[in-house]
Amino acid sequence: MLDHTLKNTNLTYRFPKNFWWGSAASGPQTEGAAQSDGKKPNIYDYWYSIEPESFHNKVGPEHTSDFYHRYKQDIQLMKEVGHNSFRTSIQWSRLIPKGDGKVNLQAVNFYNRVIDELIANDIEPFMNLYHFDMPMCMQEKGGWESREVINAYVKFAETCFRLFGDRVKYWFTFNEPIVPVEAGYLYNLHYPKIVDFKRGAQVAHNTIVAHAKAVEIFKKLNVKGKIGIILNLTPSYPRSENLEDVQAAHVADLFFNRSFLDPVTKGEYPKELIGILKERELLPAVEPEDLQVIRQNRIDILGVNYYQPRRVKAKTKPEPAGAPFMPEHLFDPYIKPDRKINPHRGWEICEEVIYDIMMDIRDNYGNIPFFISENGMGVEGEEKFRNSEGFIEDDYRIEFIQEHLKWVHKGLGEGANCLGYHLWTFMDNWSWANAYKNRYGLVEVDLKNDLNRTIKKSGRWYKQLSANNGF
Repeated sequence: MLDHTLKNTNLTYRFPKNFWWGSAASGPQTEGAAQSDGKKPNIYDYWYSIEPESFHNKVGPEHTSDFYHRYKQDIQLMKEVGHNSFRTSIQWSRLIPKGDGKVNLQAVNFYNRVIDELIANDIEPFMNLYHFDMPMCMQEKGGWESREVINAYVKFAETCFRLFGDRVKYWFTFNEPIVPVEAGYLYNLHYPKIVDFKRGAQVAHNTIVAHAKAVEIFKKLNVKGKIGIILNLTPSYPRSENLEDVQAAHVADLFFNRSFLDPVTKGEYPKELIGILKERELLPAVEPEDLQVIRQNRIDILGVNYYQPRRVKAKTKPEPAGAPFMPEHLFDPYIKPDRKINPHRGWEICEEVIYDIMMDIRDNYGNIPFFISENGMGVEGEEKFRNSEGFIEDDYRIEFIQEHLKWVHKGLGEGANCLGYHLWTFMDNWSWANAYKNRYGLVEVDLKNDLNRTIKKSGRWYKQLSANNGF
């Protein structure tokens, strides 16, 4: 057990009372039991069954961290590393295995037990409804290209609100909804591996409609809580102050940030983005009531996932004739020569961007209540940092969190309405095609030794951070 006499009054960075300290995860990345107790395949279960070689070391979604069977142990560990809140997701393919049919009572019992166990340990459950895990039976109907699937999702959301809304006070409709668009419909990274911008635009629009309809039903049911969405905000920075570079960054921001942020907070799409798509005949099909339901059902709270910035420059050469349209036809990526980098993952580390996001929300989005819903540092080959006492000595992760929190603290001091900080993630977990390649957890999961859990140095430090409400 860790030392619980951790109170320290000599703090440089103090955070507001009742600040959320915790982490984020998802059902498909942690539960395991992928084909057990009535659960049916989602798109990742199916993709792994037909292309296991597409996954790092051929490790598929059955081989996650087994939270399904070890949730009590894991929630005790959450308490031990200072959590007062925790976000996970309800798997649609577990709760309603046929997508739009009968509720699976074994799943209801599982999620009830998880929610009750969190609350019994003074950990506020934050529940997300969709984390990239389309039920395969719904994908066969067209996935997010299908209006039928929108309606099925809304029924799923309503079922969750009715079953668990008496205890869950913070709900989120989607996590990073742009990622299935990018990975599944633009860049050929994830199933269904379609490269078609117009179909991707339809997926994006239908996702926003599904989100708005879920918000609508939440409010009609008078659920006593808040509902929002989790967006990965990746600010676009120009190479220079040259007008062409600045415009390139603005266009990138329209595609990758404002395409989702504006409709969920302002109830409308950016007019410039509509203009760009209209000019290229790439606008999705829109039903007459869609824009009204988006306008009338805005979020109560926003989750912000931040990992790294996007850097761009003006387009220097045209794309080959006949190439399918991509946002990158309008700008080029740019690598900042003096950037700081995570050598174990290859991503840029730029902590002050989190402050820029906070100021943007304060100044341009009505200072809506939000929290940092993901931020974290992935490390490949992390076992090399194991010390003589047997735990991972991840000082680099402690430094990463501290440096980001300094900028969060600054943003709070300047009036940003930030309610908390959730790290990605609590324990090392399976991550789509990357499987367990990069480790992000405060707690190590030993794949070679019965999935044993061991708190890393960062987990011990995180306990102190939470106990002191600062550092």
